[in-house]
Amino acid sequence: MASGAIFSSLRRRRSPSLEAFLAPVDLTDVALVQTLAHVATELVTCFSDRPFFFQRKNSRSLIRKVEVFQLLLEYLSDSSGACLPPTAVLCLKELYLLLYRSKILLDYCAQSCKLWLLLQNHSISGHFHDLNQEISTLLDVFPIGDIGLSKDVREQVELLQKQSRKARLFIDKNDDALRIRFFAFFDEFESGKIPDSAELRDFYVDKLRILDARSCRSEIEGLEEQIVNHEGDIEPTISVLNGFVAMTRYCRFLIFGFEEDELALDNGGQKKIKKRLITQEIAETFMTVPKDFCCPISLDLMQDPVIISTGQTYDRSSISRWVDEGHTTCPKTGQMLAHNRLVPNRALRNLIVQWCSAHGIPLEQPEVMDPMAETFASACPSRTSLEANRATATLLIQQLANGSQAGKTVAAREIRMLAKTGKDNRAFIAEAGAIPHLRNLLSSPNAVAQENCVTALLNLSIFDKNKSRIMDEEGCLGSIVNVLRFGHTTEARENAAATLFSLSAVHDYKKRIADKTGAVEALAGLLQEGTSRGKKDAVTALFNLSTHTENCVRMIEAGAVTALVGALGNEGVAEEAAGALALIVRQPVGAKAVVKEEAAVAGLIGMMRCGTPRGKENAVAALLELCRSGGAAATERVVKAPSLAGLLQTLLFTGTKRARRKAASLARVFQRCEALHYGGLGVGYAFASNSAATRDTSFAGDVSVPMSISVPVL
Repeated sequence: MASGAIFSSLRRRRSPSLEAFLAPVDLTDVALVQTLAHVATELVTCFSDRPFFFQRKNSRSLIRKVEVFQLLLEYLSDSSGACLPPTAVLCLKELYLLLYRSKILLDYCAQSCKLWLLLQNHSISGHFHDLNQEISTLLDVFPIGDIGLSKDVREQVELLQKQSRKARLFIDKNDDALRIRFFAFFDEFESGKIPDSAELRDFYVDKLRILDARSCRSEIEGLEEQIVNHEGDIEPTISVLNGFVAMTRYCRFLIFGFEEDELALDNGGQKKIKKRLITQEIAETFMTVPKDFCCPISLDLMQDPVIISTGQTYDRSSISRWVDEGHTTCPKTGQMLAHNRLVPNRALRNLIVQWCSAHGIPLEQPEVMDPMAETFASACPSRTSLEANRATATLLIQQLANGSQAGKTVAAREIRMLAKTGKDNRAFIAEAGAIPHLRNLLSSPNAVAQENCVTALLNLSIFDKNKSRIMDEEGCLGSIVNVLRFGHTTEARENAAATLFSLSAVHDYKKRIADKTGAVEALAGLLQEGTSRGKKDAVTALFNLSTHTENCVRMIEAGAVTALVGALGNEGVAEEAAGALALIVRQPVGAKAVVKEEAAVAGLIGMMRCGTPRGKENAVAALLELCRSGGAAATERVVKAPSLAGLLQTLLFTGTKRARRKAASLARVFQRCEALHYGGLGVGYAFASNSAATRDTSFAGDVSVPMSISVPVL
C-alpha cells in the first residue's frame, strides 16, 4: 500500500477528539508537555480496551509504547518547574506527530472491515514497523540523561528504548494463513470452479466470525468503499477487489439465505448519500453552476472534463462509468464510439477553474496523464467476478421462483444491484431466466418488491439483447405500464417510465408501447405532475415514441401534445419537449393539434429566446415545420409572434449549424409572408444577405432531432 494511503483514507473517517491533533504552534514548554500528556492519555483510554480482530499483537505493542510515553509525560507535567533542553523540546514535538499517526493507524485497524484488513495484512504490519522504527530513533535522540527523571520512569523509558531497537517486522502467521486462503478461494472462482460451501462457511463464519447477513453486507460495503477510494498504486487492483466483492456477495446468500428484517428491506434500494466538502455544498446552495460547466450525464460541475471520440465533453468519472456499464455509444449524440481514448479538455477546465476561484468553490486537481495513451480507467471484470456473479444470479433467481415473499423482495433488490454494472451481468441474469419472475413480482402488493423489480428490468434493458427478451415475455410490457400508471411509489412509476424509454430505443417497439392501453396517457400525466426526475423520464420516453410516425395520432388522443407544450416552460425538460414537438408537427394532424394549443407558439418563441443551444435549435425547427405542415393559419400565428424577426437574426449568427439552417428557412417564410401582406421587403430584408450555405434545402431528409438523452442505471 502506498505510504500515505492509510493515513489519507483514515482522515476521511470521523473519530473521537480528532480535533485534538492540530499541530502545536507557539506553545510554551509546559503547555506542550500538558497537551502531549492529554493526547497520550486519550489515545490509551480510547484503544486499550478496544477489540482488534486483526493486527492484535502489533496494536497492543503500540498501545504499550504509548503508555510508557504517557508515564513520561505525566511525570514531566508534574515537574512543570523544570526547564527542558532544546533537544528534548524538538523530540516532544516529533512525538506529537507520532502519536497522531499512531491514533490514525489504530483507528484504521479498529474501524475497517475485516476482509480489507486481511487483504492489507502485510502493508499494515509494515506501517506498525515504520512507527516502531521512528519511536526507536526518537528515543535514541531524546536526552534522557539531561532530564531529572525518577528511577521508575527512567527504567521504563530505557526498557522501551531497548525493545524498540530489537523490534522486527511482525506479520501474524494465523492472519496471513487466512489471507492466503482468501486468495485460494479467489483462484478457484478464477479457474471456473465454485469452492466447497462447507469450506466457505468455515472461512467466513468460523474463522472471520461473520455471523449474519447484516455483518456480511457490512463487509461487502467496506470493500466497495475501498474500490471507490482506490488509488492506482495500491494492491490489490480494482479488478481483483471487484472479484472479492462478488465472491463475498455469493457467500452472503449461500451461507445466510435471504431472510432479513423489515428495516433492511425498506432501506435496501436506497443509495447512501455521500458527504461532500461542506464548503462546496454551501456554495452550490446559493449559486447556479453555468450549464456548460456541468457534465451532461451527472449534471454536476465537471472536475475533470474530457473529450471522447464524438467530440462531446463529459466529466471523466461519469463517462468512464458509462462505458463500464456496457454502453458503446455517446450519451449525447447516440453515435458509436470509434475508440476509447479520453482527451482532457484543458480550455474548458481552465474556465471552470477561473469560475470556481471567483466563487470560492474548491476544485480537485485531476491527475496528469498522456492523452494519446489514455483509455477509460474502468477495470475489466475479472473471471472471478463473472463466475461469482453468475453463481449469485442462480441463487437469486431460484429464490425469485420458490422463496417466501420477504426472500423474493431481497432477491429482486440484489438482481437490481447486480444488473447496475456490466453487460456480462445483464446478459447472464436474463439468460438464467430472471425476467419472467421479475414480471410476476411487478404486481406485488409489497411496494419495495415492486420498485426493485421494475428497476431491475430497467437495468437489464440497457443490454440490447435483453430488450427483446422483455418485450417478448408475455404480459411484461403490460405489467410495466401498470406500474407506470398505478405504481405504489413515485420511484417505481418513474423507473417504469425510464424502462419504456429504454425499450423504445428499438424502432419496432415504439408502436407497440404507444398502443399499450394507458401508456402514453400515463407518460403525459407524469410529465405534467411528476417530480423533476419523473418529468425527465417521461419526456425522454415521449420523445422516443414521437420518432415513429404512426404514433402521432395516438399521442394527440392521449394528451401528450398538451403535456409537451406545457413542458416548454420547464427548464429541465424544455429541450426534449421541443424536440418531440418538432417531430409531431411534421404531420398535418400533429401541426393542427399543436396550433390548437394556445401556449405552443409562445412557448417555442420563449425557447428561442432563453433556451439552451440545442433547445433553440429544436424550437426553431418546430416552428419551421409548423409553418410547412400547418397551413396558412399556423404560418400566420408563427410569423405574427412578437420578436420573431430579432430572434431569427440572432440565431443566424449565434446558433448551432442546424439551428442556423432552420432559422434561415424560417426567415424566408417570414419574408414571403411580409411581402405578401405589405408589398415590400421591410424587416425581412435583413435575412436576404445570408449565404447559400445556410439554406435549409434538405429538410425533408433531415429526420433526426439530436437530443442529450441517456438511459439511467439505478
